Amino acid sequence: MSTNALEEHLENAEPALPDSEYSVYEKIALWAVLVLIAAVASGLVLANEAVWDEGLKPIVWDPVTKDAGAAGDAGYSPENTTIYTASMLVSVIILQALFRKADVPCDDRMTIALVVWVCLAPVMRVLEDADFFSAEMDVLFISPLIHLHLAAWLIGIAMLSQWLAGKWDGATTDRDEQKVRLALLPSLMIALMFHWGLLYQPAYIVHDEMGQAWAMGGLLAAFGMLLWSFIKTRHWPAITRGLFTFGAASVVLGLGHWAQFLATPWAQESGRVLESTPIWPLFVVLGIPAVVCFFMYRAGVEDLHQLKLTGHEAGVLPVGVRLDTWEDAGDLTKNHPVQLLSKKGLLATPMVLAMVFGQLCDGFATMVGIDSFGYGEKHPVSDAVIQFGGRLNDSWGIEYGEGAWLFTLVKAGLIGAIVWLFSEMKVEQRQRHLRVLIVLAVLIVGLAPGLRDIGRLTLGV
Repeated sequence: MSTNALEEHLENAEPALPDSEYSVYEKIALWAVLVLIAAVASGLVLANEAVWDEGLKPIVWDPVTKDAGAAGDAGYSPENTTIYTASMLVSVIILQALFRKADVPCDDRMTIALVVWVCLAPVMRVLEDADFFSAEMDVLFISPLIHLHLAAWLIGIAMLSQWLAGKWDGATTDRDEQKVRLALLPSLMIALMFHWGLLYQPAYIVHDEMGQAWAMGGLLAAFGMLLWSFIKTRHWPAITRGLFTFGAASVVLGLGHWAQFLATPWAQESGRVLESTPIWPLFVVLGIPAVVCFFMYRAGVEDLHQLKLTGHEAGVLPVGVRLDTWEDAGDLTKNHPVQLLSKKGLLATPMVLAMVFGQLCDGFATMVGIDSFGYGEKHPVSDAVIQFGGRLNDSWGIEYGEGAWLFTLVKAGLIGAIVWLFSEMKVEQRQRHLRVLIVLAVLIVGLAPGLRDIGRLTLGV
C-alpha cells in the first residue's frame, strides 16, 4: 500500500530538470565566472602593474617560485589560501554542471580513476621536494600549479580516450573489444612515453651522477601496469578506462624514480643528505586508515550489494525525482531501498572510503612528521591548530612533540562529520557529478598532502 502511495506521489510531483539543462543558480555561476575572467584579463592588459605586480604576483606567483627554489616549502598566507579555497569551490560548481551536460560518467569506476590521479600529484611533488626535476620545470610541480598541470593531462587523456574509443561504449563482443584495444592502447602507450620524455628524461641530464636502473625499471613497470589495467578494465567506458590506466601507469613511473633516489640519492639544492629511510611511519600513516576503511567496508558492503540489486545507487534518488518531492513524501519513503540501505551502503563506496583514508592519512602524516621528525606546517589554519595543541602540551606537562596530535583529532572529527553528512544526504540524479567533485576536492586537500608527507618521510627529503 505504501509503495503504491509513494509511486503515486512521485508521479504527480513536478519532475527534476533534465541533465542537459542548467539550473538558474548554475547559469548565474557560469556568467559570474565568465565576467570575473574577463575582468581579470582586462586588468592584466590595461592595468598590469596594479593587478599583477602589486596584486596577484606577490600573493600567488611569488610563493610558487619561492617554493620551487633551493629553500623550498614556502608557506601559505591567509590571502592565497582564501583564493585557492574559493577557486576550488567555484570550480566544483561550474565543472559539475559542464560534466553533467556532457554526460561524463560519475560512477564508482570514475571515482577510482580520479583517486589514482589524486595519488599522482604527491608522487610527483615528492620528487620535486627531492630536487629531481630541472629548474625550468620545477614550478609545474608546486601547488596549486601541479593540480592545474595534471588537470591538463587528465583532460587531454579523457578527450583522447573518448574520441578514439567512445563509439564502442556499451559493446560487449570480443570483436568490439579488439577494436577498442587497437584504437586506444597504442595511443595511451605513446602518451605515457611522451609523459616520461617531457617530464622525467630532462632531469637525467641534470643528475648525471644518479643511476638509472630503478628509473628504467619503473618505466618498464609503468608500461606493464598500463597493459594490465587496460585488460582488467574491459567493459569500462572509454573515458574512464583511459584515465584509470594512464593514471595508474604514471603513478608506477613516479614510484620507480622514488626507488632510484633510495638506491642512488642525487645531490639536492638544499644540501640535505639521505641518512635513513624510516619504515615505521608507513604502518601508522597508511596502516591505521586502512584498518578503519576495512571495517567501514565490512559494515556497509552487504547493504550496498542489496541496493545495487534493486537498481539504485547509494544516496541517489530515483530518476526524475526532485529532492523536495522526496522529503515531502515523509513516511512513504521509509521502506524504499534508497532510504533503507543508503546509510550503511555509502560506507562501502569508493568515494567515502577514499575520503576517510585521505583525511586520516593527512592527519597521521602531519602528526608523525612534526612531532617525530621535526617538519613544519605550511597552512596557517592547520598551523594554528597545531600551535594550540602545543600550548595544551605545555599546560599538561607533555614534553613529546609540538602538539600535532590535536590536528589529527580535528581531522578525524572532520571526516567523521563529513561521513555522517554523506550518509544522511540524498541527492538527485543530476547532482551526482556535484557529489563526485566534492569528494575530489576533499581528496585534494586530504589524501594528496598526506601521501606527500609520508613520501617525504620515507625518502628523507
